[in-house]
Amino acid sequence: MPDTAPAPVILGNASGSFPHSVLAERHPAIIRQVCASLPYGPERRRALDALLDSCTAGVLEPLPADAPDRDRWAAWGLTGYAGQSWFDVPWLWSESYFYRALLEAVGYFTPGPDQGIDPFRPVKLAELDAPATDEELAALDDLKSRTAAERGQALLHGSLWGNRADLGFRLSAGGDTPAAASGLVADDSETLWSLLPESGTGTLCLIADNAGRELVPDLLLLAHLLAEGRLERAVLHVKPHPYYVSDATPADVLDALRRLTAAPGEAGAYGRRLWSAVTDGRLTVRAHPFSCAPLPYAEMPGDLRAELAEATLTVLKGDLNYRRLVGDRRWPATTPFAEVTDYFPGPVAALRTLKSEVVCGLDAGTEAALVAAEGQRWRTGGTHALIQVNAAPGGGPGAGA
Repeated sequence: MPDTAPAPVILGNASGSFPHSVLAERHPAIIRQVCASLPYGPERRRALDALLDSCTAGVLEPLPADAPDRDRWAAWGLTGYAGQSWFDVPWLWSESYFYRALLEAVGYFTPGPDQGIDPFRPVKLAELDAPATDEELAALDDLKSRTAAERGQALLHGSLWGNRADLGFRLSAGGDTPAAASGLVADDSETLWSLLPESGTGTLCLIADNAGRELVPDLLLLAHLLAEGRLERAVLHVKPHPYYVSDATPADVLDALRRLTAAPGEAGAYGRRLWSAVTDGRLTVRAHPFSCAPLPYAEMPGDLRAELAEATLTVLKGDLNYRRLVGDRRWPATTPFAEVTDYFPGPVAALRTLKSEVVCGLDAGTEAALVAAEGQRWRTGGTHALIQVNAAPGGGPGAGA
C-alpha cells in the first residue's frame, strides 16, 4: 500500500451514499428476485424473509455451528462483526457476507434437495441465451479478416466492457482503435501487450468477474492469446460457489463453453479451441476459497500468493476485483495505481468498468474533466472503464499487510 496514510475504509452508513443504497435497496431487491426465480418451500422463504428483515434493520448474524466454512469466516472477521449493523462494518465485508447469508437462507450448503442449487442460475442462463449474445458472437465473423493485433485489441475491449462487449467488437473506421476506447479514463493496454509478447511461453492468470455475456468475452480473449502464441498456459479463476448474483462459477464456465461450441461461424471455432485447451491442460479452471473472501487481495493467503507469483501476468476483471485489488478505500483518484498494488506478487492488470466509488491512477486533468461533466456519477454509472497495469510491483510475502 502507499507510503502515505491509508485512505478511510468505505462504510455503508452514510445515508444517500452509493454503498448505503446497495445495502438498503439492492440487497432487498435481490432477495425478492431470488424468491421469484425459484420455487422455494416455506422453510426457505421464512429464512429469506428473516434475512430481508436483518439486512434492512437488523444486525449481522453468525453462521450456524455446522456451517462448513464457519471457521473460515471467523478468521475473515465474522467473530468481531457479528451483532453489528450491516451498515457500520466495512462495506466490502458486509456486501460480501450478504451473499454468504443468502446462500445459508436457501440451503445451498445444507444437505437436502436445495443443496448446491445456484439461486442466481435462472438470471445467468437468461442472459447467456439472450438474442443479444447471438449478435455479439456474430461480430466475431467480421473480425476474422482483421490482423491478429486488431483482433486482440478488439477482444481485449470486449472483455473490458463485459455485457457491453458488442462495443469492443466494432473497430473504428480507421481500424486502429476500438470505438469503446472513448469511454476509457485510463489506458495501459500497450503495457499489457508488452507483457505478453508474440513468442510468449508464460502463464496468464485471469481472475474472472461475471458469468454469461461477460464471461464469454473473457474466454474469447484467452482463446486468442493461446492461439496466437502469446501464452503457453492460461488459468481462469472463478468463484467456488454463487456470489454477487452473476459472478462466474465452474458450472458457469461449462455453460459458456457449451454456448460457444454450439454457435455457428467463428464463435463455434473459438469454442472448439477452448474445449481443446481445457482437455489438454493449456486452460485450467481454479476456484480458490479466497475468491469469495470479504477482504482485499493484500491479505491473500500464501498458497494463492505463490501461485500468482509464478504468472507472467495476472488480470483482474470487474469492479469487485478492482476494489479488492486496490483496497476498498476512499483513495484520491490521482493516487498512483502502482503504489496501491505494490504488494502484489507479480505483474498485475485491472480491466474494469466503473460501477463503484473506488478509483485510483487517474491524472488530475482527466479527473477534473469528468467531475466538470458529470459530478461524481462517472464513478458508478458503468459508462466509463479503465485498463491499468503495474508491470513490476514490489511483491514479497507480507507486502502491503
